[in-house]
Amino acid sequence: MLASRALLLKQAAAVLSRQPACLVHQGDWGNWGNTNIAVVFSGCGWWDGTDVHEAAYTMYHLSRNGARFQIFAPNQQQMHVMDHMKMQPSSGENRNMMMESARFSHGQGMMQMQDLSRLDVNSFDAVIFPGGHGIVKNLSSFNKDGKDCKLHNDVERILKEFHRSRKPIGLSSMSPLLACRVLPNLEITMGYERDESSRWGRWPNTNMVQAVKSMGARHNIREPYISLLRHGIHWDGGNNSIWGYRTLLKRY
Repeated sequence: MLASRALLLKQAAAVLSRQPACLVHQGDWGNWGNTNIAVVFSGCGWWDGTDVHEAAYTMYHLSRNGARFQIFAPNQQQMHVMDHMKMQPSSGENRNMMMESARFSHGQGMMQMQDLSRLDVNSFDAVIFPGGHGIVKNLSSFNKDGKDCKLHNDVERILKEFHRSRKPIGLSSMSPLLACRVLPNLEITMGYERDESSRWGRWPNTNMVQAVKSMGARHNIREPYISLLRHGIHWDGGNNSIWGYRTLLKRY
């Protein structure tokens, strides 16, 4: 049994060493114990809310590093409900973003879902927006209006207040477009700029990349990677990988 386990570990290490994406940890686990993070959801589900994988891994790493966090979502109806099997809208269904996002919580203590309108910048050290199509359908009108989209009122307020307070804003997958719409002179990463085949498959969000550039943002094309930094969070990864593309927004 021990010999088999050692062989398996050796093979896994060999495979990981050949991958372009990697997990990098700098600093000790559990050193964020005095850090309060707000995590903003837009529903539950890749096609009409927050991506489940991105939400779960965000909370996982915050928990593993000892950070305290609170989850929020708008207490409003989402744009529509998607049938995730058929990848098309379901007729005659209406769902509330806050109620759907509460599926990520255990409904008690720090994990209890809160109305986004109650998010106070003074109570948190950073805010994170996981990705999913809820970014373009529920937290903004990008799905309909493109580069001229409007943001949900509380989303715009929160981004501006955290930026004004010089506090980190974590943006995952599609969510950098939220910041690009209301904050000036940003440099972001959202993947490749052309819809071409890559080692990650076909890149899905090239239209968003062009849109954020038209909003005045500078776009950085980078190979996907993931890292956890000692004094902050900076995640980048392929949109076709399970992690999605991550950006840490800093004030320039």
